[in-house]
Amino acid sequence: MEKLNLQIKINSAFYVKDPESSELGRHIISKSIEMINTLGFESFTFKKLGEAIGSNESSVYRYFSNKHMLLVYLLNWYWSWMDYKIVLKTSNLNNAKDKIKKAVELLVDDVKQDSDFSFINEILLHRIIITESSKVYHNKDVDDENEKGFYKTYKQVVQRVSDFILDFNSKYEFPHMIVSTIIEGAHHQRYFAEHLPALTDVEEGQNNIVRFYTNLVLNSLK
Repeated sequence: MEKLNLQIKINSAFYVKDPESSELGRHIISKSIEMINTLGFESFTFKKLGEAIGSNESSVYRYFSNKHMLLVYLLNWYWSWMDYKIVLKTSNLNNAKDKIKKAVELLVDDVKQDSDFSFINEILLHRIIITESSKVYHNKDVDDENEKGFYKTYKQVVQRVSDFILDFNSKYEFPHMIVSTIIEGAHHQRYFAEHLPALTDVEEGQNNIVRFYTNLVLNSLK
């Protein structure tokens, strides 16, 4: 079977030049994911990125105005990719309960590498989403950035799964609250499992996070 040439479209407001338009741009994205995962967002700089790709700082600025906008780009790429996966994996399911279960699994399970997008390491990007993504919206400009659509893809995922919930139980009062709680809570549990294990009940090989949040949703919808 011929492999599809898939591309995720990101709002052009988040970059100066589309990084997917050139080999250098794709290299910037790929290496920035590696470096943010290794260094942390605070210690990551465009100067370090330029050195790592064998270029200079100014070449990075041709694509992104600052590292905050680069993180916004990465967050939007991740949630666009997740939305694509949810649509793909639920499109052949007719039962709303099955759609909810599959969506929850995709949202909270460990991420696997997606060969359809060769320049993005989704596993490392998922780690960045867990550890760094809240820095995108925990800032003084959140309301202005929200109006500009900075968080549109994240909200789109929450809305899609909320619609599954309402299809299952149209009288449920808190669809958006439970979906956002699942997402953020699962991120916390994965972080705790790695760094503060006394705060969680994650066990290797037991798939506890998926089972916990699936049960949480379905029990809430009864």
